[in-house]
This record gives sequence, C-alpha cells and structure tokens, in this order.
Amino acid sequence: MAKLAIIFPGIGYTCDKPLLYYADTLADQMGYEVKRILYTLPGKTKIRGNLEKMEEAFRTLYARAEECLSDVDWKQYDEIVFFSKSIGTVIAAAYASRLSGMAIRHVFYTPLEYTFDHHPKNAIGFLGTADSWCVPNEVLRRAREQGIPMHVYEGANHSLETGDTLADLDTVKDVMEKTKRFLQG
Repeated sequence: MAKLAIIFPGIGYTCDKPLLYYADTLADQMGYEVKRILYTLPGKTKIRGNLEKMEEAFRTLYARAEECLSDVDWKQYDEIVFFSKSIGTVIAAAYASRLSGMAIRHVFYTPLEYTFDHHPKNAIGFLGTADSWCVPNEVLRRAREQGIPMHVYEGANHSLETGDTLADLDTVKDVMEKTKRFLQG
C-alpha cells in the first residue's frame, strides 16, 4: 500500500520544530513517503492581526506549495495525509479542496480560523487556549460545526507550549500519541 504524507509548515514554525519534526518521524516510521513543503516569506512583515497581509502571505505560500507538489502523481497513493501547522493548515485545507475525488486526511496543529473556510474533511486538530494567532473559541466553534475533533491544551500558546519544559514535552508526546491513533484509525 503506497502512503504519502505532506508536511505544510507555518511561517516561523518550520519542519525542524517539535510538532512537525515528530509528525514527520512518526509518518516515516508508519511507512509513509514524506514530502516537506519548504517556503518562506520575503521580508520581515508582521502579519499577525493584519488580514490583508495574511491573505498576501497565503497567496505567496500557496503558490510555493503548488510548485513543490506539481510533480506528485496523486493517484499512485492509497493513503494521503496532510500534516500542517498555523498558516500551513489553511494552505493544506485549500490545496486538498482542489484535489477533487482524493480522500485526504488532515492533522492540524494550531489551525487558524481561515482553515475552516475550505471545509476540510477527515481531520483532527490540536490547539492551545493561549494561542495569540487565532481566537481559540472561534477555531473550536468552526471545527465543531464541521465535525472535526480538536484537542485543547490549557495555557498553551501557538507552539502548544506553556513555558514549563517538562509539561511541554508531555504535550508533544500526547499530541503524537493522538496523531498516531488517528493515522491508525
């Protein structure tokens, strides 16, 4: 059975940061071919809270994702999962919505509200209550409306961290255990 995992990072949360690094490792151990999307935004523009800059960032990064994935023969895979973080969740959901007929599963690490504009299916999500890149209650409401289970971490920020190193390591372990169960199920 051919399995593909695509990693869609955030802007500052790259594939070598804990959630995506361990998701990549987990997928590899579970027999997935792993492909990482690598993108950056030019300049140091602050986009948090600025809808216009967020939309511009989305367009730029989405175009890069399209370029990175242009050679993928989607039909050769029996199973496809998109792992994504932050703005990467929006890009992954938008990209999947354009692959008609493909059964893509999603693992959303700290999704933004805009992720749900693309009506993702077969997904699971993880969110901190102290995430400053979104309105956590809005993300939870939209996920609930679309039937997407969300796992919530009290006091955790946009990286699912609280500042307590050992507690943060426990969170990463919990997230990966739930991610693995989702992939197995």
